Amino acid sequence: MEFSAEQVANLVNGVIKGNPQEKVSYISKIEDGKPGTITFLGGEKYQEYLKDTKASIVIISKELLPKDISNLPTIIVVENAYSAFNKLLTIYNEMKIKKQGIESPVFISQSANLSEDVYVGAFAYISNHVKIGNNTKIYPHVFIGENVSIGDNCYLGPGVKIYDDCVIGNNCSIHAGTIIGGDGFGFQPTSEGYEKVPQLGNVVIEDNVEVGSNCSIDRATIGSTIIKKGVKLDNLIQVAHNVVIGEHTVIAAQAGIAGSSKLGKWSMIGGQVGISGHLNVGNRVIVQAQSGITNDVEDDQRLFGSPAIQYLKYQKSFIYFKKLPEIVNRLEKLEKGKK
Repeated sequence: MEFSAEQVANLVNGVIKGNPQEKVSYISKIEDGKPGTITFLGGEKYQEYLKDTKASIVIISKELLPKDISNLPTIIVVENAYSAFNKLLTIYNEMKIKKQGIESPVFISQSANLSEDVYVGAFAYISNHVKIGNNTKIYPHVFIGENVSIGDNCYLGPGVKIYDDCVIGNNCSIHAGTIIGGDGFGFQPTSEGYEKVPQLGNVVIEDNVEVGSNCSIDRATIGSTIIKKGVKLDNLIQVAHNVVIGEHTVIAAQAGIAGSSKLGKWSMIGGQVGISGHLNVGNRVIVQAQSGITNDVEDDQRLFGSPAIQYLKYQKSFIYFKKLPEIVNRLEKLEKGKK
């Protein structure tokens, strides 16, 4: 796919400084720019690479445009280079993954309802009474269980498994290897061991959700495990049964949320965070990486540590913790002096 500077400028609403017919066919980082590629400069931190980049076109934020551009490649000036480049990446990606049709071999139940422009990759399995919306992409080796509903403009990467009765909204991306709707970890202790509690609920994923690779989102025991609209989950995340994750919350890799906990909206959960079960975590909460949440959390908190405490308190405590050997040594000397 080849684009001219003029075409790119029209797409990102930019102003060209240089050759409007300069052609590019790929994207690069500014420090690794090569002829025939397009890159961007969105922050002062990377300004040093501008004069030496070999990229053919550079998108630059207006406030970072140098006074002398005579020795630079073709420039496209925009209000915000990050936003413009992101728009360009989105367009490029949509063109790149534009797939349609049904490959062979696949299994599609006669009772399944596939809408227009659906793509189904080889070795996919689509069970009874499944509904799939317009322009949704089902990649190879995907399994979709009975009575599953998937909305418009969704992406299910290779090897995704969607168990029976789950609901996926519009504009959702679920990346390779993720499992939606496996049994929750429910067992009743008995004198002879552990008796399994049937997991009869489902998982509901609302619109505009992205789930990374190799995540597990368990079905509810009764009712629904709910991932609300706009949530973004990184790779390798465990979401247990009956959990609710609020709108636009983001969670980094290797985090785990135990059963029946509820997270509020617009929260940020760092990597390797553990959240105990049956807790309520408020809105706009920030949890630093590797923290452990063992109690309910009010709105607008920033937490760190395990068990987690307020971030600033942890930072102050850590100063003393680092000095603990020195403090103990001083105390021992004082005690010896008293004797």
